[in-house]
Amino acid sequence: MIDKLEMFMVLAREQHFGHAAEECGVTQPTLSSALRQLEDHLGVVLVRRGSRYQGLTPEGERVLEWARHIVGSSRSMRDEMRAMRFGLTGQVQIAVIPTALSMVHELTTPFREKHPDVTFAVLSRTSIEIQALLDDLQIDVGITYLDNEPLGRVTSIPLYYERYHLVTSNFDHIGDRESITWREAAEFPLCLLTPDMQNRRIINQHLTEAGAKVSPTLESDSMIALFTHVHTGNWASIMPVKMVKEFSMHDRVKSIPIVEPDALHLVGMIAAKREPATPVVSALLKEAKGISELEPV
Repeated sequence: MIDKLEMFMVLAREQHFGHAAEECGVTQPTLSSALRQLEDHLGVVLVRRGSRYQGLTPEGERVLEWARHIVGSSRSMRDEMRAMRFGLTGQVQIAVIPTALSMVHELTTPFREKHPDVTFAVLSRTSIEIQALLDDLQIDVGITYLDNEPLGRVTSIPLYYERYHLVTSNFDHIGDRESITWREAAEFPLCLLTPDMQNRRIINQHLTEAGAKVSPTLESDSMIALFTHVHTGNWASIMPVKMVKEFSMHDRVKSIPIVEPDALHLVGMIAAKREPATPVVSALLKEAKGISELEPV
């Protein structure tokens, strides 16, 4: 049953029989047979079929929720038994919004000192993708915004507040300004993250509320690309000050607080809300509490 539920979850994610079969490492007829056996066992039709995948039935949507719970619990039990015998081992999957990538070492370095048999895969993803990866059991934890857009059913640990600065390497153009308003920041030739990023939606919101037009001259899904363009002196950007500090860029760029308002948005770790949590997720949440810049409440 567990293996059939896992195949069903992959099909729901891939939305294509051939791609799902390849992902599962089976033939397409084997996948179809497993799905029909699952439907026969449950007494309902899970997938709308035609010449190709046409989506889940209402019953299929509900079974998908159960499948995530059952498969997640099965993996948690298996992981806990392995951890009891060998300690924490294997690869930890962490998905992170681009603006928080520079701080991940604060988590992974002390974690691996405690658990030397663990390795990491750190993925740069949008906040929406992070939630989907958690739902599909493809990552252990995510690092994302906690307070700007709705989250699913998750456990969260606040890490720090993201505060925004105008970043430029054209020192003459900015003079000795100690702060700048959002409306004034919009007058610079800005390079910003792409609109699918929540950071960009946050910036758009504050610029719009200040009565400014949002019209960047360059967009990228990479913070490195934004930094390199800022270094030319021909672009400026709006970035979290924590990221600028982490990259030790203060000798090469000027970072000026943006006020009116002095906006703050909360970034933290999220994990699927599941009891009991896997040993590795429990350990990651504990580590996150240890590195949090915020006072516990």
